[in-house]
Amino acid sequence: MPEEAHRSDSAAGGSEGQSSVKVVRAAIVGTVVEYYDFGIYGYMATVVATLFFVSENETAALLGTFAAFAVAFFLRVPGGIFFGHIGDRYGRKSALSWTILLMVVATVLMGLMPTYVTLGVWATAALVLARCLQGFAAGGELGGANAFVSESAPRRWRATQTSMVNSGTYLGSLVASLVALALTSIFSEETILSWAWRIPFLLSVVIGVVGIWIRNHMEDTPQFEELAEKGETKKLPVMELLRTSGGAVVKIVFLGALITGGYYIASVYAATYLQTAGGHSSTLAFLSTSLALVLGVITLPIAGYLADTYGRKPVLLWGSVAAAVLGVPMFVLMAGAGAWQAVVGQSVLFICVSVVNGASYVTYVEMLKASVRYSGLALGNNITNMLLGGTAPFIATWLIDVTGNSLAPAGYFVFCALLTLGTVFFVEETKGIELRVD
Repeated sequence: MPEEAHRSDSAAGGSEGQSSVKVVRAAIVGTVVEYYDFGIYGYMATVVATLFFVSENETAALLGTFAAFAVAFFLRVPGGIFFGHIGDRYGRKSALSWTILLMVVATVLMGLMPTYVTLGVWATAALVLARCLQGFAAGGELGGANAFVSESAPRRWRATQTSMVNSGTYLGSLVASLVALALTSIFSEETILSWAWRIPFLLSVVIGVVGIWIRNHMEDTPQFEELAEKGETKKLPVMELLRTSGGAVVKIVFLGALITGGYYIASVYAATYLQTAGGHSSTLAFLSTSLALVLGVITLPIAGYLADTYGRKPVLLWGSVAAAVLGVPMFVLMAGAGAWQAVVGQSVLFICVSVVNGASYVTYVEMLKASVRYSGLALGNNITNMLLGGTAPFIATWLIDVTGNSLAPAGYFVFCALLTLGTVFFVEETKGIELRVD
């Protein structure tokens, strides 16, 4: 990315004290930590169901596991409000450092917990509480990271750099998927259920220390520092947000349907779906998910570049159209007996989600003024995650159980795509605008 573009674009909020490349790197590393911790629970769902949600009915145990997965998303909204308040009032850097610390603590606690055999229902309750702490921490991460990067990015490359932040969510999920794959490849099922299941959760300490160290060595964004110097930060950012930008928050909620509900269907739930509906091995399921995530990481900056070149709306429009059209056919492939068809089906679904994701957050950022940007991103994104994202694996499993049709989850994926598609028509094109300070 040309350095002269960065230097000449002072209106975009480029930082004099630190390069935008350094800012992007710090945001990505932190987001990888957060989404590794948040995602490992989902990828270990079948093991967690056996150890903490004991039931004679395997579907009931899995539903219990996914219910706990969903509960965390309800805590994302208060978490987003809390960290949005810190980020908009005291600085993006402070809020983002605390989100990592809380997430690491919650994940390590999961890895140290006694199971149902030892503590009975209290073990289940403790797991759910730790999962809730994860949700609270995750509520402040992605919105804050995008605000942090967008306010330091040159205007010409704002979508590209913001899309790279979101690649951190995929990379974190990819690392979680690869760890789960390694676990199932190295250890027997008996060993995993005995003690090896704890390894993925305890690994959070290692990657968490790296993320915390990097973020603590960053400066805050130029736009926030300008607000702070002028004394223009708001005492209650969320109230200011609802008073002045409520319409923008509503658009963010519905525009994010595919990149939340669709994301969790095409990644976390798909790993279980390939095993339960497709009859494939856990090894194939994790390999397929890992490949889909790699393709997603590649697709995100491409979509961001296209959004910087041709505009945000065309990318959002055609990505959601592709998801709506291809949703059912790709689930047909995933539910079939062929291994390569299953892999192709999941990968295509995930690429559709990634195309939309590459243009989404920059669009959110450009809707909001600096004094409420962290709060607006966090609140809108987390409401969508609560309603459509965290509940996605539970609803998909429930739909199959109720209808007896293994393709029922495809309807949920298409529904999310149509919500995003419909909202695109109510969003203004924001390519090339100057970020609002007040």
